[in-house]
Amino acid sequence: MALQELLRAGAYEVVSLLTTVSEEYRRISHHGVRESLLDEQANAIGLPLRKVYLPSGHGGCTNEVYESIMKEVMLEFRSDGVRTVVFGDLFLQDLRDWREANLATVGMRGLFPIWDRDTAQFARDAIALGYKAHLSCVEDRVGADFAGRQYDSKLLRDLPVEVDPCGENGEFHTFVYAAPIFRQPISVRVGEIVARDGRHYADLISTRKPEPSRS
Repeated sequence: MALQELLRAGAYEVVSLLTTVSEEYRRISHHGVRESLLDEQANAIGLPLRKVYLPSGHGGCTNEVYESIMKEVMLEFRSDGVRTVVFGDLFLQDLRDWREANLATVGMRGLFPIWDRDTAQFARDAIALGYKAHLSCVEDRVGADFAGRQYDSKLLRDLPVEVDPCGENGEFHTFVYAAPIFRQPISVRVGEIVARDGRHYADLISTRKPEPSRS
């Protein structure tokens, strides 16, 4: 939705998507989505994708390690003339302040095209516009039964009242498989549900048929 807002405004040239991936598990950090599905998603959007691999071995990826890695990545983008980084945050001012402070150290700025939207209405708007997603990761407070579920009007009705309908507090994460800005939808099915560290992950699996081999 943030990307759609940006493209519709037409004031910026979008040169790349950027996503962090666990170096060990080859899955999107926090979301648990397979790297191969991330590649399909970027292809559906039609933009280049920069993947930043984060360590998950001894000591894990501390804030200091994360900031050091991301600083180097931002400096590379800046050397190519990029000055603005776009985020899809809706609220959480402390997170925005942290992002902006880190960007300022390399002479860049953050842009937040969907900032401060009413999340209940925003969730309904996303569904009405044709965004389709599965919940790839949910916290215990949401409930294990929500892992893998379709993000739709029924899910919004079923969510506990204390859970933000966009999961903005980290209650859940999603994988979008169809959207107005996609060139084609992504075919996925829900596989095994795995519990780890107070979260429940739905293993989303691509059902895309392989390209026919050419002789």
